[in-house]
Amino acid sequence: MRVIAGTYRSRLLVSPRGTATRPTSDRLRETLFNILSPKIEGCQFADLYAGTGAVGIEAISRGAAQVWFAENVAPAIASIQANLSALKIVRGFTIEDRGTGALLQRLAKSGKPLDIVFLDPPYEAEAEYEGTLSFFGSVRGRTLLAPEAVVVAEHNTKSTLPERFGGLEQYRRHKQGDASLSFYRVTASTPPGDS
Repeated sequence: MRVIAGTYRSRLLVSPRGTATRPTSDRLRETLFNILSPKIEGCQFADLYAGTGAVGIEAISRGAAQVWFAENVAPAIASIQANLSALKIVRGFTIEDRGTGALLQRLAKSGKPLDIVFLDPPYEAEAEYEGTLSFFGSVRGRTLLAPEAVVVAEHNTKSTLPERFGGLEQYRRHKQGDASLSFYRVTASTPPGDS
């Protein structure tokens, strides 16, 4: 696993031993950032369920102003810290070691809206997808998003995520082998009863 492009291009990244952490493949990360490239420079980026931190580190390498990593599994947190340390990245990031929910609470208090949110929970954790995407589709969750924000979920190709979560609507899906990326943005019209 390596950084694809930018300041830290071709630098190797480490991941925890075993299969508990499933890093986003180099090829899928390259595709993701090719699609997001016009939005990366100077952006506020959240890497939720960050695992090794490879996606957030790629964002830093390509010019993101701030990356927020959310992870609560100790070996994965150690990998994020080791990768940042090996690349000598000392600023422009925050690690929330209590996980996604704690990071979202922290961001609500910070007042800095996110430009890009990437989430990659364990593929089998359907409740995590549902909960996080529903949160960003809610009125409260949308206050954490910049006007042109993009929310991207990586998931198993065999599972199709709903096209809509409250005020969040899927506008693009990219399939690559066993993994898919679903892209969401805030819709102009909010469904009745949305909260």
